[in-house]
Amino acid sequence: MNPGLDRSDTHEVFNVGSELPDGDLYLDDAALVAAVRREGGGWAEAELSRFGRLTGSAGYRELGVLANQHPPELDTHDRFGRRVDRVRFHPAYHELMRTAIEHGLHASPHTDPRPGAHVARAARFYMQSQVEAGHGCPVTMTFASVPALRSTPALAHAWLPRITAPVYDPRNVPDADKAGLTIGMAMTEKQGGSDVRTNTTRAAPAGFATGPGAAYELVGHKYFVSAPMCDAFLVLAQAPGGLSCFLLPRWRPDGTKNPLQLVRLKRKMGNVSNASSETELRGALAWMVGDEGRGVRTILEMVACTRFDCMVGSSAAQRAATALALQHGRERSAFGRRLAEQPLMRNVLADLVLETEASLALTMRLARALDSRGDAHEDALLRLATPLGKYWICKRTAAHAAEAMECIGGSGVMEDGPFPRLYREAPVNAIWEGSGNVQCLDMLRALQKTPAAVDAFFAELAPARGGHALLDRWVDTLKHEFTDLSELEYRARSLVDRMALALQAALLQQHAPHALADAFCASRLDGGGARQYGTLPRGADCAAIVARAMPRS
Repeated sequence: MNPGLDRSDTHEVFNVGSELPDGDLYLDDAALVAAVRREGGGWAEAELSRFGRLTGSAGYRELGVLANQHPPELDTHDRFGRRVDRVRFHPAYHELMRTAIEHGLHASPHTDPRPGAHVARAARFYMQSQVEAGHGCPVTMTFASVPALRSTPALAHAWLPRITAPVYDPRNVPDADKAGLTIGMAMTEKQGGSDVRTNTTRAAPAGFATGPGAAYELVGHKYFVSAPMCDAFLVLAQAPGGLSCFLLPRWRPDGTKNPLQLVRLKRKMGNVSNASSETELRGALAWMVGDEGRGVRTILEMVACTRFDCMVGSSAAQRAATALALQHGRERSAFGRRLAEQPLMRNVLADLVLETEASLALTMRLARALDSRGDAHEDALLRLATPLGKYWICKRTAAHAAEAMECIGGSGVMEDGPFPRLYREAPVNAIWEGSGNVQCLDMLRALQKTPAAVDAFFAELAPARGGHALLDRWVDTLKHEFTDLSELEYRARSLVDRMALALQAALLQQHAPHALADAFCASRLDGGGARQYGTLPRGADCAAIVARAMPRS
């Protein structure tokens, strides 16, 4: 035994990564700042920076960790045997919800509908989602419920002031006792899934009145109720006149428990902080929203908003993963050089940045379209590009998360780090609110029912004409595709892929730095087919692309 060897100190910890430092998720993100200014939300910059400093702080990020380490728990009954149907959450979850609602993520474009309101709200949701994704579900559904409820003025008058109030009240008490309410959805049944017209839940009039605003009793089973702790739910059920939409509260007006009974919470691979449940409706009291037999039409406005938020959430997930990979590449050395300085790793990191910025550009462009409702071009573009963008951005996020995690190496897959949560979360938005095939079919319906949407799509691409030869050829080929409508459903995914890339490339050509826009076109529009991340062609200015997106040191 060597007496001079100190066995209590085995090694020095060096050449390892570190947690992201406190920062400003708004001002530290050049692409986000540019998009907000470009799309009409620049008036909100002071507030966005304040929110960016909050969401960019280490203490706030820890809330997202805790909310997922301590998932929700269901109490069907209290200890005395009374039915309570209560979902219990960790305090971190409630703090995330409180912050989101007090900052208007659930309602600000409805309560302050100025130009750029959707853009500013999307920017806040984008920053909030980088911290934690699960609580965004009830925030989104509350936000999206407003246009559906406006179809029935009596219900809108009674409910919207509290739905849009900046007050978070998680108590399991009657809605009459609350100043702020949240709204969930209960659409899905096991036999149909996205095919809601096969729903078997029945709705019978609770009195002599029928039609919009009238009371009904619902009997049936909902296989996937999102956010069952919400105060009320938009539900589809078969009324005598056909599939209809209803507003179903957790409590009856007389203060008794509405028989919306939670059977179990779903065990999901991602979105762990958010409760999802199976639910039995045993004569639950609800009020018809919209016209009888027009339930799908009534709910479409809500679905459009939730699909848009899926785009925001997936774009945010890409930014979060990219920031972590960039941070690690800046701090970790191998073979004598920082990872971010090595050509092959820099190629990968730059490619991740390209994906993130393209997703954000398309998302924020559609936020401006939401702000411009009533304009023929914007409405047509929104109808077509919402399913297109939801399909493309959300589907790309899973592979993006996997590549960013690989940049970290073996430590990336460890459960005490952020990447396992990001990776499990990545496929969720691609499936929820209509999976990939549903989005493609919806895009085809938009083409068939709104012929002006095709013209709006190509008009949106036109300002980028001449910016890059590859993009010009890509668009010309796309135009030719629309001259052959045979087997269109079979070819739908290929068509949507190419349309999404065209939109992203056109936006980047018009608004992004040349290094970034040219690398995107050269890597995505070269006709080379399937490719992995990190295969940017020679000549790409990877150093400039990486530097633009690097988090604050």
